[in-house]
Amino acid sequence: MRFSPVRRTLLTTAVAASVASVGGGAFAQNKIKLRLSSPASATDQRAVALTSIFGPAVASFADLDPHWNASLFKQGTELEAISRGNLEMSIASAQELAEFFPEFSVFAAGYVHRDAAHQVKVFNSDFFQPYKKKVEDKLGVKLLSVMYLGRRQLNLRTDKQINTPADLAGLKLRMPGSEAWLFLGRALGANPVPMAFTEVYTGLQTGAIDAQDNPLPTVRDAKFFEVTKQVVLTSHLVDLNYLTLSKRVWDRMTPAQQATLQKAANDAAESGRQKQLALEGELEAFFKEKGLKVYTPNLDAFRKQVQEAYLKSDLAKNWEKGALERINAL
Repeated sequence: MRFSPVRRTLLTTAVAASVASVGGGAFAQNKIKLRLSSPASATDQRAVALTSIFGPAVASFADLDPHWNASLFKQGTELEAISRGNLEMSIASAQELAEFFPEFSVFAAGYVHRDAAHQVKVFNSDFFQPYKKKVEDKLGVKLLSVMYLGRRQLNLRTDKQINTPADLAGLKLRMPGSEAWLFLGRALGANPVPMAFTEVYTGLQTGAIDAQDNPLPTVRDAKFFEVTKQVVLTSHLVDLNYLTLSKRVWDRMTPAQQATLQKAANDAAESGRQKQLALEGELEAFFKEKGLKVYTPNLDAFRKQVQEAYLKSDLAKNWEKGALERINAL
């Protein structure tokens, strides 16, 4: 992966810039100002958890100032803003971190995380600590906690039973248009078709595509259940975000404040995680009530095929040696 000149420069100057800017701004008043920028909506489970749990927990020494719907910084630019001292917090994806550190792409690959609990184990493991330290040292960003986004499932307009990747042969599976997404579709055993999200409902209705993949809340909100017959719980991507904080801000806190803030971050992440898991369970029942088949295929067969496909591809060339094996061992 090649970095843009801007991002190359950030890796060498981020910490110095953060010191110069944050030192004079965030601590000028009695309380620490924690501006958080995210493309999430204010009703997103992550947003609700941060405003209802994290904010009140740190209120004695910090003011959480969240900005949702990318209203403060454009999506994808938040890490750069923190590095330059223009922002204190964000909710970052593994894909975004991989733009700076290509080895992070392993955490965005299919069937790397098994479920929400496995995400937490990976984040808290000894194996993950060097990843955190590199982000702190080179970007000036501290990864506080891992936040659960949800599991992506397959949603089919046909009623053919899907048990293994072989059952998806020839199936036209809508995927986002990037090569990484199309690769995942092929690895699952399907024929991936790039299509804009706004065209998916009609594509399913007309048969231009046979299936689509998204978290269950999206299937409900976009009403894909109206034009499909089944949901196959492949959980092929257990998506995540990292709650981030300026390392310079962290270093200026007292040990007691750091402990309070870290617990607040963990508590908020856990609350959002449990609410999202509960919602996914409710939606499985909802789709069954709507007449759809909802079932789990042979996940071991899917995991084996997808992981082997990644390891043989160019996408894995940037991964740390043995990274996938160590993640699996957790």
